[in-house]
Amino acid sequence: MSHTAEVRAPGVRQAQKQRTRRALLDAALALLAEQSLGSLGLREVTRAAGVAPAAFYRHFRDIPDLGVALVDEALDSLHGTIRTALAATLPTAGRAAGPRGGGDRRIDAASDERIEAAVELIAALVREYPAHVRFIAREQHGGVAAVRAAITGQLALFAAEVADALAAAPESAGWRRADLLMLAGLYVDHMVMTASALLAAGPEEAGRVQVVRVARQRMRLISLGRRHWLD
Repeated sequence: MSHTAEVRAPGVRQAQKQRTRRALLDAALALLAEQSLGSLGLREVTRAAGVAPAAFYRHFRDIPDLGVALVDEALDSLHGTIRTALAATLPTAGRAAGPRGGGDRRIDAASDERIEAAVELIAALVREYPAHVRFIAREQHGGVAAVRAAITGQLALFAAEVADALAAAPESAGWRRADLLMLAGLYVDHMVMTASALLAAGPEEAGRVQVVRVARQRMRLISLGRRHWLD
């Protein structure tokens, strides 16, 4: 073997390894459109991926381990949307919520615009990553303990990040950390629930319109509760 071939070989092998891993993940995600992870078989996945069963173990210990990898991948896309949607939902640092009472009416228009933007971001996520959203929605309370724990852990990390962002906003002055985490959890749970509901609504326009309407109302309720929490 020439020196050039020796140098290239490790890179070629690594690329092939990544392609095989990608094929396994994609095959599993496609199969999970019609079934739960708990019913998925290793040979079923490798057959769909076009690889030998032995190749599976070079990437994953077992099906739950593959499921955890899918959680990381699925929630990575959701994570970015949560960050962007949160930024769209919260007032900027230079724009305080305004006085309570009569001031609520003056900020409603701006608040509604931010809520509209946040819900549209969630809808865009469902359009772009339907298989990932379906997987998280089904397995969040599914039968594979390792995957449930991975989803719970990831969402808790997201909530902590959201709480940090909330703490920096002027209207969070005087809030306890525990209350900020509670509010952050409401935002994250609402976004995940809205994504799941949009997916379940399917292509029917009437169903999607209803999901979006309810999502806006719930986010508006959370925002109103936030403004008056310290009252």
